Amino acid sequence: MNPYILAPAAQRDLRALQTYIAQENIQVARRVLAEIRAACARLADNPRLGHAREDLTDQPVRFWSVRTYYLIYRPDTHPLEIVRIVHSARDIPHLL
Repeated sequence: MNPYILAPAAQRDLRALQTYIAQENIQVARRVLAEIRAACARLADNPRLGHAREDLTDQPVRFWSVRTYYLIYRPDTHPLEIVRIVHSARDIPHLL
């Protein structure tokens, strides 16, 4: 069983991120995606690593940074549900 799942929105986020970065450098895109997948697996093993961000949402989610991206996930789900993968400069409250 996979230790985490990507919600449909997170799947779209990951594809868009890959496409965007690959326009400049496909090798960098692969490295960033590998870092994100490794972080997802780490969070699945330790779901309390992330931080609650009450300034951004009152939803029961946590945030973990990978480069300039937030992994937004539900820590109490099994397997761990990654809700969104977004750039930290985006309007997070609007996206959630």
